[in-house]
Amino acid sequence: MALWDELTGQPDAIQVVEAAVAASRSAVGDSAMTHSWLITGPPGSGRSNLAFAFAAALMSNGSPESDTATLRQVNARTHPDLGVLSSEKVIIPIADVRELVSSSYFSPSVGRYRVMIIEDADRMREQASTVLLKALEEPPPRTVWILCAPSEADLIPTIRSRVRTVRLRVPDVAEVAALIERRDGVDAATAAVAAREAQSHIGMAHRLATNSEARDRRRRTIEVALGIHSVSDAVQGAATLLELARQDAEAITLERDAEERDSAMRSLGIEPGGTVPPALRAQLRALDDDQKRRATRSLRDGIDRIMVDLLSLYRDILLAQLGVPGEPINLSILEQVDAAASRSSAVDTLATMDAIATARRRIEGNVSPVLALEAMLVTATRKVHHP
Repeated sequence: MALWDELTGQPDAIQVVEAAVAASRSAVGDSAMTHSWLITGPPGSGRSNLAFAFAAALMSNGSPESDTATLRQVNARTHPDLGVLSSEKVIIPIADVRELVSSSYFSPSVGRYRVMIIEDADRMREQASTVLLKALEEPPPRTVWILCAPSEADLIPTIRSRVRTVRLRVPDVAEVAALIERRDGVDAATAAVAAREAQSHIGMAHRLATNSEARDRRRRTIEVALGIHSVSDAVQGAATLLELARQDAEAITLERDAEERDSAMRSLGIEPGGTVPPALRAQLRALDDDQKRRATRSLRDGIDRIMVDLLSLYRDILLAQLGVPGEPINLSILEQVDAAASRSSAVDTLATMDAIATARRRIEGNVSPVLALEAMLVTATRKVHHP
């Protein structure tokens, strides 16, 4: 298992971190290595994959056997010198940042470095960022921080000034398709469709290629949008889209929640189906609370995925209206795209895309998702000239 196998289309970024790893193993000081890093890139570009591969390389001794064993531990989040803070909640709590910062001062136990990773560091509020800043200003000599965020602008300036940034690009559809075909064992045609409809988002391409229910939910999303002809259609469509988002979120969280609860029960010495002693109920309640917060985040993510799919549809419609050559994202429904393009103008389609962007902002601002979706789809009905 090579360290960089899970990355695709990022040769420049890999070159930067490989140079840092080489410098970290050199007896001579080298500016290629620093103790605070920021990996930026759009969703699905592989920020977390690069962060964990980088961590494994820093903690490995450099032999192929050590690389494989260390990466396996890192991917399982079981390496004793790895600290990870992920954004399963809507906002990363300051208490979680404090806990990670405290553990960053421990010396490495088996590896050459102790590596602390914060995924989606843009979800830290200012107070939590200030706690992290103190650790970045004076890190222990054998601790490396790796932050992940969509862009540098998502972090406070004082943190940006203390990290070295590695920027990822959006990989090509062909590159993502090749990765999915090789890694997930799917046929080339399925991998190509999944990569294109996922718009090169590696995680979503994996789901579409390997999960028929995820493909069905995406297809249904597009059908709902194309079937909106009236205000009543818009209201019903909003409810349908919200239900599709719930199904998508549940598909991701339910299995993981059950595994977490079973693991917690075993760690507490409780047999499956056994009674939970009163003294241990608080710990399981805390787990339940965490899972509820994660479900809220997953639902928001599910709604946002629907918005991205809708934008891909209207993007294809707009290009058809403008006569711009190129392969559409939704190639499998090209006839429906052309038919929808003939019923409205490019100005109308742009207004619909603006309505989708507005709905995304409203939902992010805690407006009721169903109301935001209804307003979005009502706008779309007003921009379509039906025969």
